[in-house]
Amino acid sequence: MQRYFIGPDQFGERSVTITGEDARHISKVMRSKPGDQLIVSDGASRDALVKIVSLEPETVSAEILEMLEQKGEPWVKVTLIQSLPKGDKMETVIQKCTEIGADGFLPFISERTVVQYDGKKEEKRIARWRKIAKEAAEQSHRSVIPTVETPISWKELLRRLDTYDLVCICYEKEDGGGLRDVLRPLVEATPRENKCRVAVVVGPEGGFSEREIQEAEEAGAVSTSLGRRILRTETAGMAALTCIMYESGEMGGM
Repeated sequence: MQRYFIGPDQFGERSVTITGEDARHISKVMRSKPGDQLIVSDGASRDALVKIVSLEPETVSAEILEMLEQKGEPWVKVTLIQSLPKGDKMETVIQKCTEIGADGFLPFISERTVVQYDGKKEEKRIARWRKIAKEAAEQSHRSVIPTVETPISWKELLRRLDTYDLVCICYEKEDGGGLRDVLRPLVEATPRENKCRVAVVVGPEGGFSEREIQEAEEAGAVSTSLGRRILRTETAGMAALTCIMYESGEMGGM
């Protein structure tokens, strides 16, 4: 069943209103008609099964049939902190990691980042990333759209690491603990109703420098191995996130 995100102000007591691009998608692409059912979410606390009452070019009105229990959100809130990759790789990262269960994305500029960041051009790119996150959340039946932040510097990133319960920085030269080893104690010690915030930091195509790893560890991050194989930057985040979802019971682990 199709799912759409709408603003909280579009939720009434007994009805909802869907506007803009989503309304056009419902009427023109899906060719829906009065009586058809779909699911809407306000992206925070409300999901509802609704029945279309009327369709106009820019507006779809629907009656609320039933408020639904939200089941699509992981109890471990994972932010993927991703060094800006080349080309359109960030789009793939956002799409796939949203499907897997990421709570947010924080791009950053590291020492070996190849991409030349241009703040003037970034507004359109971030808008596209957020649209991709929204569409992926709808497709995967999420109840919340992951946040996509504006890229920050390495120094700013270091200052923000203490806002997480656990920060894992993926390092291909790490020969100590793997992701499971550092994650399991936190998962076992945290009641699910409390939720915990985990960050996964992934480097650029050339990896992190030793200086960056040292600075991250001094700021509270744990250097973590993703195994014996070297992963591409666009693959590492997906692999780490999948491991976290499994170990936290979101994919049948524990």
